[in-house]
Amino acid sequence: MQKYVGQVVELVYLDRRGKITQRRVEVREVAEEIVKAYCLVQRGPRIFRVANILAIQPVRKASSI
Repeated sequence: MQKYVGQVVELVYLDRRGKITQRRVEVREVAEEIVKAYCLVQRGPRIFRVANILAIQPVRKASSI
């Protein structure tokens, strides 16, 4: 997870109610079992448990021509 710090990623996440959500976030910090990020959709800070992250993929920036 540490390699994603400073990057925008798509997360598939199991929330505390058992609902699967997809988020686009900028990873700010990774500490043990926690990922601190800024949610680009909700426009606010979020905390994710590493154990509940089902998938993660870096978002590629569109190249300009």
